[in-house]
Amino acid sequence: MKTFDHELTLIHVSYEEDEIGNQKKVEEKRTILCNVNSISKSEFYDASVQGIKPEIEFIINKFEYENESKVEFEGVKYSVIRTYSINFEEIELTCERVVGNG
Repeated sequence: MKTFDHELTLIHVSYEEDEIGNQKKVEEKRTILCNVNSISKSEFYDASVQGIKPEIEFIINKFEYENESKVEFEGVKYSVIRTYSINFEEIELTCERVVGNG
């Protein structure tokens, strides 16, 4: 098993109505430990053909992941564009940087 030596914030996004019926975005955040991998050149170029731009991969404990669609790492927000089950205990999150206000 790998030693996780980076912090990753998982962000669950939901919406609720305010008192006058407007939809308001609500983010619930949880910080966990992870490993960080860079994206290979071939994976980057293969994905760019499909219009996605993977930038970084995070390896986390599978039991900690609850299908969050966004993460934050070192002050930068990312969208999860792919998950891959490495083994029984770990999952890989392939992410691209969120542009704008995320």
